[in-house]
This record gives sequence, C-alpha cells and structure tokens, in this order.
Amino acid sequence: MKVIIKKRDVSQYKKGCPLIERKTFVASACAIQEGEIIELVSEEGQFLGRGYYGVQNKGHGWVLTQDIKQPIDGAFFETVLWASHKKRQGMFDPALTNGYRMFNGEGDGIGGVTIDVYNGFYMIQWYSEGIYAFRQHILQGLKKIPGLRGIYEKKRYKTAEQMHQTNDYVLGEIAPEPLLVKENGVTFAAYLNDGPMVGFFLDQRDVREKLASICNEKTTVLNTFSYTGAFSIFAGKSESHTTSVDLAKRSLIRTEEHFRLNNIDPEGHKIIVDDVFQYFKYARRKEKVFDIVILDPPSFARTKKKTFSVAKDYVALLDEAIARTKKGGTLIASTNYSGFDMKKFKKYIRAAFQQANTEYKIQEMYTLPEDFPVHPQYPEGNYLKVVFIQKI
Repeated sequence: MKVIIKKRDVSQYKKGCPLIERKTFVASACAIQEGEIIELVSEEGQFLGRGYYGVQNKGHGWVLTQDIKQPIDGAFFETVLWASHKKRQGMFDPALTNGYRMFNGEGDGIGGVTIDVYNGFYMIQWYSEGIYAFRQHILQGLKKIPGLRGIYEKKRYKTAEQMHQTNDYVLGEIAPEPLLVKENGVTFAAYLNDGPMVGFFLDQRDVREKLASICNEKTTVLNTFSYTGAFSIFAGKSESHTTSVDLAKRSLIRTEEHFRLNNIDPEGHKIIVDDVFQYFKYARRKEKVFDIVILDPPSFARTKKKTFSVAKDYVALLDEAIARTKKGGTLIASTNYSGFDMKKFKKYIRAAFQQANTEYKIQEMYTLPEDFPVHPQYPEGNYLKVVFIQKI
C-alpha cells in the first residue's frame, strides 16, 4: 500500500528518520493492517521509503529501506540479522561475557524488535503485532547463525498479566532454570520463561563495571530500586558492604541467589523489601549515609500509596538520594526514560542539588553500550542516561 506523506513531514523521511507516525499521513483515516508493507511517498509521488505498519508506544511502524528496489522478504531479514551478528563478533570475551544484545531494533535496521543472547539462547522481544507478522522470516534468519542453542520470545505489546500466562519457548534446546549468564566475570541467573522480566538488564554492563572499579572493602553502597541486585553483586565482588532496597518480594530471593552464585555470603549484606520512599524516611530518621548511592528507578511505578513518574518526580527522588550520600561520596543517577535527553537529565540533577543547597561535580556519564547501536536519525532510541556525581 502507498501512503502519502504531508509536505511538512517529507524532509524527516528524506533524512532517514526510521519511525513511521500516522500523524504524518495525508489520509490519516486510511485502513492499514498490522504487518502490512507500506510505501511512503510525497504528494508528488516521490518514493521516500518502504516499511511496515505496526502500532506500538513509539509510533505506527518503521521504515526498513530507502532503496526503491529492495523488497521486504526473507532474504532481507536474513541479511540484516547476519550483519548484526557479525558486528558483535569480537566485542566480548565469551569466557567473561556471554550475555549481550545481538540485535537492537532500528539501530540495527529493523525497528520494533530486539534480540538478546543469554549464554547461547536467543530472546526475541516483539513490540507490536506488526513486526510479529514477520516472525517466520526472523526465525529462519536466526537459525542460520552459528552457536544458537534455543530461541525464546516475549510479546511486549501484551499486558504483563498476559505475558505471565504465556509460554515463551519457541524452538531448540529448553533453557535450564536458572540459565547461568556471565557479565565481565560475574554470574547472573536468567529465567527466560518467567513472565516479562529475565532477571537482569544488559544495558547497564558498562555502569556496573565502573561501579566495581570504585568500590573496596571499606565502601558502603545503597542500591535503590535494586531489582535482583545486579549493582550490589558487582560492589560485593569488591568486598563493599551493600544495602539493596526494592518493593518486590521476589527481589530478596533473586538477590540472595546472585550473591551465592558469585561465592558471596548474602548474610554480609542487607536486602530490604520495602518502598524506596519509605526506606528514605527511615534512613533520614536514623541519619544513615553511604559512600555510594545508586538511583535507578523505573520510568513509571504505582504502589498502594504512591504513583511515581520519572518526568514529574525524579528531582524529588534525587533530593532524598543526595541527603543519603556522604560528603565526598558518589551518587549514581540513572534513568531509562526516553522522554528527555541527557541535557535535560543534567538539568534535573542541577535543580536537585540547588534545592539541597549542595555543591557537586559530574565525574562520568554513560549511555547505551556498543551492542545497543542507535539509529543516527532517531536519537530518542538512546534512552539510557547514567551520571556519576560527586557530592562536594
């Protein structure tokens, strides 16, 4: 199907923007099916790109090629997947790291799908019914990549409840539970068939390695929104004393599991199941402060008492974290919220320190690691922002 693009929006597609948005269509009410191949053309009939229609939270599909002669078929998907695989060769020492992103959506040429590797098992994440329509093409392409043990999938366009009720196994070997995965010599437990989450996030690899380099046996670390304790494990490997806080009850079990997998006694660390905001109130009363405070909240969260949004509440959260950081200590501020860039994130940091009437110095900044390439015409895809801040 040909879709005519409004004059004011033609230039963005000519420049190579991969995201298709329905608001750019001249006939916005035209009937298009999920997964349908569409050609974007100007009102004068000039070819702008070919892609697929698929509704997700970012938009309504992705441009896959600007070559008018390039068909979107099995050979196309196989070629793109193989190129992505080749780019990752040599990135990591497999004896130390065997968990990484093998395909990062539009950054690798096909928006709406990502593929992570966990010790030889591939996890496909589908973000719309539109890209899921090409499932067989992608599976066939992955089967030709050497070293594949098995394939799992997660349909991110479903609700969390629906994902918990789904069997994510697709083909090949069935992964053990847990599946042991290495990152810079640290062992993590991955659960590929356990609802929306796997057990740790690959995009924080460089940040965790940096954390380990600044920790020692005298360092005290507060890890808030700790999930399964990945940051705490890297700090613990350096003999730091860690306190991990997360509201989810399963965080206790999984964090203890990660400590034991790395021959660290969890009894030497505190793992607290509590709302982070409540813990901050407790820590304020007890006048607890730490050498390092890690602040990595979800973009949005709701509890019985509170709704949290990074866009609205991050400055207030930073204010609490600043108070819990020792003078001369380090605050690691992180967010995966794609609604603002690093420049605005640094404004949030400045506002929080001004509010706390405290001086600070930015030490280092991190965005996505090299196995998470970003499309040059879609900088919003570089969602991760991490800043190491010294409290002066």
